[in-house]
Amino acid sequence: MKIVNFSEQNSAINQFMAELRDKKYQQNRWLFRNNIQRVGEMMAYELSKTLEYKPKTITTPLGTIDIPLIKDDIVLATVLRAGLPFHEGFLHVFDKADNGFVSAFRMYINREHTEVGVHTEYIATQSVKNKTLILVDPMLATGGSLAAAIESLLQSGKPKAVHLCCVIAAPEGIEMVKEVLPENSTIWCAAIDKGMNEHKYIVPGFGDCGDLCYGEKLQSFRKIADK
Repeated sequence: MKIVNFSEQNSAINQFMAELRDKKYQQNRWLFRNNIQRVGEMMAYELSKTLEYKPKTITTPLGTIDIPLIKDDIVLATVLRAGLPFHEGFLHVFDKADNGFVSAFRMYINREHTEVGVHTEYIATQSVKNKTLILVDPMLATGGSLAAAIESLLQSGKPKAVHLCCVIAAPEGIEMVKEVLPENSTIWCAAIDKGMNEHKYIVPGFGDCGDLCYGEKLQSFRKIADK
């Protein structure tokens, strides 16, 4: 299994990450979503270099030329809702990919908000059997929701390869998803941060990606009732 950490190299991704982490920049949701999308586009471009290609003859007004095109059949999947702008960035590059969506989210299971569980409600996807699965989700914190998404997607068959793509990951989350990922997998991260705090948020991270993209969500119906 291979791990790619873009924060270890110099690229424009670092500029986007600096803005995503900035509290002042986060006040504009459109700008925040746009940078999540741009990180997705650049990561998808780098990932595209690792795929298989087959030459195709293209006819121009003045002749013909052989151009290598992606051979892989791709299923591009994401975890709702935070994954939507990240997914859109990947879709700008892999515009011919099939698309899958998983509703798998974490929720606190104690009143202190220190223990986290995972709830899966919905999955809509094509078969990933013998295809290249690209699963994109901005945050890899505990890894619980992504592990659940991976297990759900793999029920339709064994993929040719799996690429798990994140904006920010915590080491604990990486170790969690390693347990469910096939051997022929690559984890792509714009940054790997030092860990999580007591509330299971990545530190230094940038906060809750879904809330920053779309506004705070009503969580009262998921809270544990007071005893």
